[in-house]
Amino acid sequence: MATAIGYKPNVEVVSDPVGLARRSVELFIADAQKAIRERGVFCVAVSGGHTPRSFFQLLGKAPEATVLPWERIQLFWVDERYVPPDSPWSNYKLAADTFLAKVAIPSRNIHQIPTTDSDFWAAARRYEQTIREVFGLQVGQTPVFDLIVLGMSVEGYAGSLFPNCFAPFDTEDLACVVYALDERLNRITLTHPVLRAASHLLVQVCGKEKAGILKEVLESPPDEVRFPIHTLWPILDKVTWLVDSEAAQFIRNIRQ
Repeated sequence: MATAIGYKPNVEVVSDPVGLARRSVELFIADAQKAIRERGVFCVAVSGGHTPRSFFQLLGKAPEATVLPWERIQLFWVDERYVPPDSPWSNYKLAADTFLAKVAIPSRNIHQIPTTDSDFWAAARRYEQTIREVFGLQVGQTPVFDLIVLGMSVEGYAGSLFPNCFAPFDTEDLACVVYALDERLNRITLTHPVLRAASHLLVQVCGKEKAGILKEVLESPPDEVRFPIHTLWPILDKVTWLVDSEAAQFIRNIRQ
């Protein structure tokens, strides 16, 4: 299928959430093996929410995943709610509960977003500094993640690049603060230049409640204010949309 202005998203449809988890693990392993073979390290950023839970659980028990050289994997987060690490709302806690304790990743390779500082922007700068140190970056350089795993909300955003907020337009920082003015929690998120620089992005979309927004996002002209996930449109050749059959029910001419 092509979008309204001729872009061709790579949409791969799987039967159900279990299939989505399995295919996500396959892509994770393939990207990890490629990066480690070529550079000796695999740098990946993951997201939270409901969709990745099965993916994380499978990462922690699939033999082909657990035997990866986890000492060569550097793990980051795309975004985090500003809650304690043991909060049920924490994206870090989701990963910790599902797979971190089950794989041989050294603690020094786990780079969670700090959320204990009363100064939100100081916490964002600390996370940015961690990224710069791990990637060996100078000021002004952007990290190139081997893989960034994203979800998509029913509002059409990824990470915490909420519609009608400053974060989708921050081009100076690697990580920024997102202040929520409704029932959502304040967050820290990677900025869109970091997302665009990645070698590969995996967008997981699951469930019938996402069917309408997925069709609208894929078929509408790019509008980053309305749908912040459209920030990925200039780099669609690097994006894999992994969608279950319920979420894909309204779109046609896609890979089955």
